[in-house]
Amino acid sequence: MPDPSSRGEPSRSQPERELTEPVSLTRSDGSLNPAAVGFARTPLVDTSGIDGRHRWGRNKRWEYWNVMTPTHIVAITVSSLDYAAVHEVWVFERAGERSWGKSVTVVPARDVDLPRSHGSGPVIAKARDLAVALTPGADSWRLFAEIPEASVDITVTRPPAHECLAVVVPWSSKRFQYTVKDVALPASGVITIEGEEHPVPSGSWAVLDHGRGRWPYDVRWNWGAGAGVEGERTIGIQVGGKWTDGTGSTENGIVIDGVLHKISTPVAWEYDLARPLDPWRVHGGGLDATFTPFYDKRSAMNLGVVSSRTDQCFGVWEGEFAGVAFSGIEGFAEDVHNRW
Repeated sequence: MPDPSSRGEPSRSQPERELTEPVSLTRSDGSLNPAAVGFARTPLVDTSGIDGRHRWGRNKRWEYWNVMTPTHIVAITVSSLDYAAVHEVWVFERAGERSWGKSVTVVPARDVDLPRSHGSGPVIAKARDLAVALTPGADSWRLFAEIPEASVDITVTRPPAHECLAVVVPWSSKRFQYTVKDVALPASGVITIEGEEHPVPSGSWAVLDHGRGRWPYDVRWNWGAGAGVEGERTIGIQVGGKWTDGTGSTENGIVIDGVLHKISTPVAWEYDLARPLDPWRVHGGGLDATFTPFYDKRSAMNLGVVSSRTDQCFGVWEGEFAGVAFSGIEGFAEDVHNRW
């Protein structure tokens, strides 16, 4: 039977406030600024207040990039949790299902530089046998990462007027999260494995997850994303769940030809963690999508104070949104439980 926590219909639909002007995430005392609660189509929120001066130990700052190519999958994580830095570089060869990866936890956090707000500077991380440099440009990012036996040098471009989904999730005045999900970004470059270069071919897509906030200690979430071309339309999928429940915010939206169509309804997720490669279904708010996985990237970590368990499945989305049918949209869906 499906995991009971992965079932159920969306409980409500309510309009979310759209932000159109720059705003600070925090007040001067470090608490949530109510004027920041809502969603935006561009990264308008100043998160410089998430700097450890207020409520040390609960500040979470990260950048995650996922790049799916017809031949490989790349995932890069740089994060700081005040008391620890947690980084990962992972390269997956689709044909042979071989992978090369390195995960590092540094206590206390050091040798990591995360910009105060989205796009305001480079992301740098250095640790044991791992180096990452994520450099923003005017309409692009350069993603460089190196681990033993593998490296990536990828350029991600932003099409003109391309919209993202930026959302503030308010658990309380002391616990809140700002996230920027940017999907359907074209990627090019090279992946080097064991000395052999593999060009990143046309039809490769990148997804960004940028986050700044103050989290509860124990959180579980769903996240799904994908990108591809249906006919002459470029489709980007962005769906989430669990962690936003009861907050009045959602991180759900479909990007069609660079235009965000926000879904303010909490979508329902149906899947079975005992059989993660069985199809997943996500539906609600005009979306009815089936995700069929081909690989489960499962990871777990338990350091006592900090622990995590992740099932991130890679596969193909198909379905319909508001009368627009899509299929062959490659991406991922995940179930994560973190204590941090």
